[in-house]
Amino acid sequence: MHSDSPNDSWAIRFAQFVQRFGTLKLSILFVVFSLVFTLGGSYVIRVSLGSQVQPDDFISAVVLTMLSAPWVLYFFSELIKQLENSRTNLKEVVSQLESLREEDVFLNRELQSNIRQLNHEIEQRKIAQEEREGLFKDLEQEIKNKSEQEAQARRLSTLLRSIIDASPDLIYYRNEEGQFAGCNRIAELMTGKTEQELLGLTPEDVYEEELARQIVASDNEVLETNASITEELWLKFADGRRRYFEMKRVPFFDKEGNRLGLLSFGRDMTERKQAENAAAKANTDKTRFIATISHELRTPLNGIVGLSRMLRDTELSEEQFSWVSTIYASAITLGNIFNDIIDLDKLGRDKLELSLKTISLKDFTEELSSIIRLLAGDKQLELKTTIKEPLPRLVEIDGTRLRQILWNILFNAVKFTQKGHVSLSVSATKPENDKAFVTFIIEDTGVGIPESEIDKIFAMYYQVDHPDHQSATGTGIGLAICKQMVDLMSGEINVTSTVGKGTRFEIILPVQISNSPMKVAELDVTGLNILLVEDIELNVMVAKALLEKLGQRVDVAMTGQEALDKARETQYDLILLDIQLPDMTGFDVASTLIEEDLVMQTPIVALTANVIKKRDEYLENGMDDVIAKPIKKSRVIEVFNDLFHAPPAPLEIEGQVERAPNKTLSNILDMDLLEMLVDTIGDDMVRASVKVFQEKMPEYMEILQLSLTADEKSEVCSQAHKIKGAAGSVGLARVQRIANQIQQGDHPTWWENVHDWVEELQMAVQHDMKGLNSWLNEQKFDD
Repeated sequence: MHSDSPNDSWAIRFAQFVQRFGTLKLSILFVVFSLVFTLGGSYVIRVSLGSQVQPDDFISAVVLTMLSAPWVLYFFSELIKQLENSRTNLKEVVSQLESLREEDVFLNRELQSNIRQLNHEIEQRKIAQEEREGLFKDLEQEIKNKSEQEAQARRLSTLLRSIIDASPDLIYYRNEEGQFAGCNRIAELMTGKTEQELLGLTPEDVYEEELARQIVASDNEVLETNASITEELWLKFADGRRRYFEMKRVPFFDKEGNRLGLLSFGRDMTERKQAENAAAKANTDKTRFIATISHELRTPLNGIVGLSRMLRDTELSEEQFSWVSTIYASAITLGNIFNDIIDLDKLGRDKLELSLKTISLKDFTEELSSIIRLLAGDKQLELKTTIKEPLPRLVEIDGTRLRQILWNILFNAVKFTQKGHVSLSVSATKPENDKAFVTFIIEDTGVGIPESEIDKIFAMYYQVDHPDHQSATGTGIGLAICKQMVDLMSGEINVTSTVGKGTRFEIILPVQISNSPMKVAELDVTGLNILLVEDIELNVMVAKALLEKLGQRVDVAMTGQEALDKARETQYDLILLDIQLPDMTGFDVASTLIEEDLVMQTPIVALTANVIKKRDEYLENGMDDVIAKPIKKSRVIEVFNDLFHAPPAPLEIEGQVERAPNKTLSNILDMDLLEMLVDTIGDDMVRASVKVFQEKMPEYMEILQLSLTADEKSEVCSQAHKIKGAAGSVGLARVQRIANQIQQGDHPTWWENVHDWVEELQMAVQHDMKGLNSWLNEQKFDD
């Protein structure tokens, strides 16, 4: 706060006094004081001067005072007033200055604060500027890097595009709406449209209707499952070429996982397909060749085995019996070599199967030993056979395959043994739950096998190179087939050998104990009137002699046409039908016999040296059973007993005898279903259903054939499934079975067999429809 200066304090106090006392009072007081002062002064002056004091002296002083005092008083009053005003103004000014000073201090402090804030902001701005400059540099670098990346991306995109266009594979991609969104050069060549022309088009706009439907179905499956699929199909190029592609379709997504569409990659597999077809044809030709050569070689072999066996039963000298026995054993050996070749082909086509039958291990061993003993005797070797008891009397096993296994090993033992002996021993474990393990041990005193070669002897076409035994040669397939057959029987085969001392084979096989008595090899039926259809005179001689020796009457036909003529003239009890005839196949003969109703009550048994086909394949073609060449007496007795065992007495219904169902029709028709349909929906409705089926089948078969020609496996299976369902609904059992085979596309040998199956289906449809219509006509007649 401001205080008065010491020099001005009295004036200010006087001015304040004048202000408080009042100017009027002070003026009066001042006049009075002035008069007193003047009068007193005058008196003192007169007295000091020695003059006489006169009243006039006081009057003049009073007058002068009265004249001057008001002005002096006025002057001083104004002065004081001005001074007071000045003081007041000055005080206000001082107060304002003080206020201004305080405000200035405040402003100064605020200014200092602002200056400090400004300095801080300046620092912050400097830092921000530096950061901004750094960001600008980083941004410039990022822009530079991005530009380089974009340039690199463009280069890579150009390179990728060049690679895709240069790729021999078909590549295209489609969006979620199914429209083409891009493709490569091959796709342009295939569709005949540029990529720009393809954009926005759908498969229906580009492909043929059937192909478009198939592609859309596959693409929809990818989009529904979000999983890739692979399929093979024929594609037609714009220039008319057809190429076989393996197409792989995969969904593709963006970085966020949103699906954008699907990609398709197609690899041209035409050359591979052609190679596969060529290989399949070669395999088919090989199989056909093996079947043909087997038939041609087995034909004379059949005569050799049959006549030598029959000759051994006649009265011969010891020397003649030895010669005939050698011929017989040699023929058996040659037959086993044929079996190895045939089984090798079956193994290659995955068609080798086991046929379990009840056999006596003891009889089986003695029969096999008797033949091997003949071979061993020619080399002055001793064959030792040991049967270790207890041995199961009867077991379930594939005797043919077991004989082939043991024959190959025993034959090798004889072949590679120059002196000493060959032994065969048979033993078995104690049965548990009607199962046992049978062990066959074959030992010889031959040249032996080097230890380094033992692991290789079961390899296909492998032969041990023994310098001391160059004369013994072979095909190199016998032991390989033995190993695979043992594996097929779930058994094991072990070998130990010492060079110069001999070899030991051990075969262990699991077997099922048979509790049912084995069929006695005695013929239950004689006096049958049999038609033997065979074109080889040697085979006719052997078969006819065997059949007549069994008490049958035999009529012979050398051709298919001759067999048909004889069947039309005479009602036979049995027809033995060779499959390969000079003018037609046995299947053709059987088909004609069935179509003409010549064999409604007559069984047909196939005679064949072609063991490539399965038994079921003959049954499906109208045969009732099969006898393989060379004909064995035991097999003939077995088949005859099966076909002509005493049937149950016929049932009498209201004085009528119920007819047994025709055996041939039972094989091709589902009799239970048809009888149920007739009883349920009536004869007319069944006929109507059969008529619809008959009208639709040509269309079904045409589509099936076209799909097979284009190698469209899925369509073939689909069409076969349709035929199977349709055939099943009208009781065509055989057609249904064949169609079921065709529809099973996952079968490992599907491609190898499907053409044969389709041919069988075509024949079965034509033949079985006639049988079905005949049956329906009979039902109408009965009504």
